[in-house]
Amino acid sequence: MKWFDNTALTIVIVGAVNWLLVGIFRFDLVAYLFGNLSWLSRIIYAAVGLSGLYLISLYGRIGNMSES
Repeated sequence: MKWFDNTALTIVIVGAVNWLLVGIFRFDLVAYLFGNLSWLSRIIYAAVGLSGLYLISLYGRIGNMSES
């Protein structure tokens, strides 16, 4: 399961960098590379969102690890 956590974290970091670019430079890297709301860019946005939702579970797992 650790590989899935690492993959999800990497996807979320890529999404965070994209939002940083949007916030500072008004430049959407995903839209630039894959088209504005093309099917591929929508898949990437969905993967970032789903990875973020999955990583919410880290709070519970970190809490369980500190109690051990």
